[in-house]
Amino acid sequence: MRQVMTAEDLGRVTRRIAHEIVERNHGTSQIVVVGIPTRGRPFADRIAAALSDIEGSTVIAGSLDIGMYRDDLDTRPRTRIGPTTLPEAIDGKTVVIVDDVLFTGRTIRAALDALADLGRPGAVQLAVVIDRGHRQLPIRADFVGKNIPTAVTDRVSVRFLETDDEEGVWIASDESE
Repeated sequence: MRQVMTAEDLGRVTRRIAHEIVERNHGTSQIVVVGIPTRGRPFADRIAAALSDIEGSTVIAGSLDIGMYRDDLDTRPRTRIGPTTLPEAIDGKTVVIVDDVLFTGRTIRAALDALADLGRPGAVQLAVVIDRGHRQLPIRADFVGKNIPTAVTDRVSVRFLETDDEEGVWIASDESE
């Protein structure tokens, strides 16, 4: 397993993405930040905290469970269902979906379906720590921490203290194991 980002790198990425969100949206007054569990949620909390620091007003992140919206439920018998908590109504707002790794695009498709059941956002944007390519759907991130070319068989692991007791990003390939 090879480390490609440190805890310090994750901190810099979080601050940069927060600044990009503020710039693109002319502030945070119309922003709703939601993280996809498991590792999208701590990243969303960090982005919300950075947005609050930048703008001087409180931004609270929510959580968007996509378990029942996945297109692989028949092959994932242990899909866990978690809570969806929105800090405010999303109608007419810009919802920033936050996740750790963008790969095939199927998780984000499920998130878009889940959002559609919760309201009608004015716009939806996507922020991810890692974009590794290999898309199966026409989905792209608006805010990317780092683009990392990978093989389809590689595993990208983003770890946060809140979920993993360590911080950073690692890549494991079949050849290295």
